[in-house]
Amino acid sequence: MSEKRAPAAPMVITALLGPTNTGKTHRALERLLEHDTGLIGVPLRLLAREVYDKLTARVGERRVALVTGEEKRVPERPSYWVCTVEAIPTDLVAEGPTRVDFVAIDEVQLAAHDQRGHVFTERLLHARGKKETWFLGAETIRGVIERLVPDVKIARLPRLSRLSSAGVVSLAATPPRSAVVAFSAEKVFELAERIRGRKGGAAVVLGVLSPRARNAQVAMYQSGEVDYLVATDAIGMGLNLDVRHVGFAAVRKFDGREARELDPAEIGQIAGRAGRHTRDGTFGTIAPLELPRDVVRAVESHRFSPITQVRWRNANLDFSSITALIASLRERPFDEVLRLDDTGEDLAALLALSSFPEVQERARDVERIRLLWEVCRIPDYRKLLFESHMALLAELYVQLVDGPLDPEWVDTHIREIDDERGDIDTLTGRLSAIRTWSYVANQSWLDDRAGFQAKTRDVEDRLSDALHAKLVQRFVERTSKRVVAGRSVEVLKAPKVDPSHPFARLASLRAEMVGEPPPGDVDWTESLIEASHAAFGLDDRAQVTFGDRHIATLIRGATLLTPDVRLSHALELSPGARARVMRRLSAVARDVVDDLLGPLRAIVGDLSAPGRGLVYQLEQSLGTVISRDARAQLEMLTDDDRQALLAGGVRLGACVTWLSMRSDALSRRALLAGLFYEGAPKRPPPSAVSFSAHRADPRACLAMGFPVFAKRAVRADVAEAVCALTAPTEQLLASRLGCPRTEVATLIAALRG
Repeated sequence: MSEKRAPAAPMVITALLGPTNTGKTHRALERLLEHDTGLIGVPLRLLAREVYDKLTARVGERRVALVTGEEKRVPERPSYWVCTVEAIPTDLVAEGPTRVDFVAIDEVQLAAHDQRGHVFTERLLHARGKKETWFLGAETIRGVIERLVPDVKIARLPRLSRLSSAGVVSLAATPPRSAVVAFSAEKVFELAERIRGRKGGAAVVLGVLSPRARNAQVAMYQSGEVDYLVATDAIGMGLNLDVRHVGFAAVRKFDGREARELDPAEIGQIAGRAGRHTRDGTFGTIAPLELPRDVVRAVESHRFSPITQVRWRNANLDFSSITALIASLRERPFDEVLRLDDTGEDLAALLALSSFPEVQERARDVERIRLLWEVCRIPDYRKLLFESHMALLAELYVQLVDGPLDPEWVDTHIREIDDERGDIDTLTGRLSAIRTWSYVANQSWLDDRAGFQAKTRDVEDRLSDALHAKLVQRFVERTSKRVVAGRSVEVLKAPKVDPSHPFARLASLRAEMVGEPPPGDVDWTESLIEASHAAFGLDDRAQVTFGDRHIATLIRGATLLTPDVRLSHALELSPGARARVMRRLSAVARDVVDDLLGPLRAIVGDLSAPGRGLVYQLEQSLGTVISRDARAQLEMLTDDDRQALLAGGVRLGACVTWLSMRSDALSRRALLAGLFYEGAPKRPPPSAVSFSAHRADPRACLAMGFPVFAKRAVRADVAEAVCALTAPTEQLLASRLGCPRTEVATLIAALRG
């Protein structure tokens, strides 16, 4: 066999296993942030966006990359990566200079999945962090992990709350804060329609929704605008929702190949979304459906049959010919716990395309066969006839053999999809279609790749907004239309929100809104949420602007490096939109700090422990430390450390060590110091090199870049220059007087009285 079991690795490998609501993903994110670089792989694009949002709210968007099949957001210097498991860049998790320190793979029990399992198995065998690797999943995968990864340390996590059966409940009696689960879009829409008539409204979540549409729907539910969520099993894979009860309207699904009953472990995965942290949850069925007693007991006790085999596919492919490639894809696995996956959609596409004459005559060398395999791996998001997808792939391949894709041909296909009119089914179909072209735009197949990525993203965003509006219109109660500012405006009824809910007053204000609301408009809100950091302004009063509108103010946070945000009272946003805008502005606040400290963070991975300690001290005071306070680290720096620090803009002085910055950066430092320290002095003029610090907090002055000496704050570079000028004089006096140099300054001060 060409592949062997992965050898023991020198890093720490841990598997965190247990049922849902154990905090596995939260623990992984906290661990990720303890490392300088890291990556987390998740099973769904929707979950990837949720994790990305959480991370960027902590560290800013400039430090986090998002990579899925259809979307790539990669800043200049990412520290952390959030990826779908299939889209993980292999150079980040394999031996080499670009490998990240920490790797976490979520929901690893999906290694047993018929269609996707071989990818998760590949990550189990070969994805490793430089220092630490975590696998997160269900207890059922334990035996497989122990066999394939011999050095793994298993940690079993208990569920934080109790999950119990509520039995069979009618839809009318389904309690608030419930998720009702079905397995087809038609059934989801039918249930949401019935809930609207009885309960006032529901949000919907399906796998075909874009992250933008899904986030808008979930935000309505999370904020209390609606009390019910109707979803497919897309909610079962790690999406963190405030669900107290899960009701199954069906336990039979079409898995892409056949209609089948859910197994108990799948039911447990979805039911386990009920309950958060230590709050108990319940599950049950919607009448007349009923679960067998043994399934109920298994779900309540979290005990399911262990996984005995996982899907596998040879990763060492032979591209010498199409026949050799097919044979290598069908190579038998090296261990009995592995089951060959030879029924994937990509292999089926390869078998089909290999019979096309135009493909046969072109696929005659290694590079062209490798290209053919890349084309075969384009997912069939549209789920149309297999022949239609093959025709598209063949046309793509024929063009790519001769060079980049014809931009006019691609643009024509995108324009055919770019239509915001139509009903929910039509818009959903167009969203699926644009995902194919988003995938194509994210490959290296177009000369203007960035332009087409922006174009497909724009189409998806507008289709998502139109779909969200249609979903709200159909599944959430509305009042009659009002005439506002000369136009007809449809206004939401007051949502059914518990008066004690923190968003209750905001929700009622929104329902009473009578003014025309550009800030509450869906397009305006979504453009703000998706905007780049450069689209936001920050003035000297800490006011954040978007376009020509003041939208928020930075305020004191828990630390100097984490200012908080207060939204402008003038913003008229629904509770769900408000929560999403706050998330985006929290990332803006983190990026303000990263603007200052980015050069430091870029070099930290190249430093020894003393160098990293010095960088930490510089970070905590926004780029300046008094050298005597960092003497232990400075004395232990290696020559490589000094070169890396110098390249990163750090100046190692005898008196002061500081990060060289532009003058406008000093103004930003003064703003942040003023927010956090009560004793911060007034901001000095740009030309100032020193000022009196008699009543100022020395920590604030240091954060501003003006360390304090003898009650005077002196700009770091000037302080170091003065120190350099006085050093020879002190040395000369010490020699003449026959005393240590350390006593000279005290002696001079005494002589001057």
